[in-house]
Amino acid sequence: MKALLIIDMLNDFIREDGSLYVGRKGEELVPFIKEKIEEFRKENNPIIYVCDNHETDDSEFQMFPCHCVANTEGALIIEELPVEKRDKIIKKRRYSSFYGTDLDLYLREKGVDEIYLVGVCTNICILYTAADGRNISYKVNIYRDGVTSFDEAAHEFALKEAEKTLGCRII
Repeated sequence: MKALLIIDMLNDFIREDGSLYVGRKGEELVPFIKEKIEEFRKENNPIIYVCDNHETDDSEFQMFPCHCVANTEGALIIEELPVEKRDKIIKKRRYSSFYGTDLDLYLREKGVDEIYLVGVCTNICILYTAADGRNISYKVNIYRDGVTSFDEAAHEFALKEAEKTLGCRII
């Protein structure tokens, strides 16, 4: 079985007034991601929203501006994406969707062996989620039209690294 992981499509990343806005390219992902959500729903495959969710004093803020603080507007999934009761929402505090979360357990309980990634940022949370997924034997697919980053060169490097080093399929 396959699952769709929607990574960090949150106000602080996607809204122009967000504290870590990725730019217009983040907003431009929305129609593609909505299309994939509809496709996965029709096939009755799990949809998982993975959400950056930090403490106010998170050490990550030494590298990046304060963003996606727990219980703030910035940490919420953008309203354009349809969240349903049957969808899983996972909060994460680090780059990988697997690190310190119950994602692996949830996927295994659902019989998922193949994951499809969309969201932001390609060279950070997408890449590290892909690496951890591959390291624990998931088939990992990344939708090229479903991911982006602050930096185009870093985005392209991450896709190449995911494909050539990790063995992910870029589709």
